[in-house]
Amino acid sequence: MDYKNIQELIKTVSESQLTSFEIETEGIKIKMEKKEEQVQVERVTVNAPPVQSVINDSLNRESIATNKISEEKIQSNIVSTIEDVAKAVPDESLFVVKSPIVGTMYSSPGDESQNFVKIGSVVKKGDTLCILEAMKLMNEIESEVDGEIVEVLALNEDMVEYGQPLFKIRKK
Repeated sequence: MDYKNIQELIKTVSESQLTSFEIETEGIKIKMEKKEEQVQVERVTVNAPPVQSVINDSLNRESIATNKISEEKIQSNIVSTIEDVAKAVPDESLFVVKSPIVGTMYSSPGDESQNFVKIGSVVKKGDTLCILEAMKLMNEIESEVDGEIVEVLALNEDMVEYGQPLFKIRKK
């Protein structure tokens, strides 16, 4: 069987409805099979890293990036925790002025007047810090210590509760 005969045989089987064909002649055995749209993939070895190595490499890169993000989050959490602890631990030199009554806080004697105190104001014992209105009565809240206002915790015309912190004063 020569090359042309083999080509004709392949062409004939391809064009026919046959799904398999087998012939043996002159010591040559030819077997043909047709399958529906079958794609045969051959494995070709190229100098490429093994799949597991590529997967591990990408996982390592991803974990490094994730670790950097995690490290930043941890550092951020540490900073915020330290700040929270600093706020929670009472500073011995800070005095907190609390509202003795329920009412409306006024930070100045009138609408066009300046505030009694602001952050950075130096106050002496007995200085007026604000006015609390309760049942149409105006109550002046006075400083109980000498020092500097470091934080104003209630705004003008805020409703305040009994015991609510109004000011923080750093004692001198």
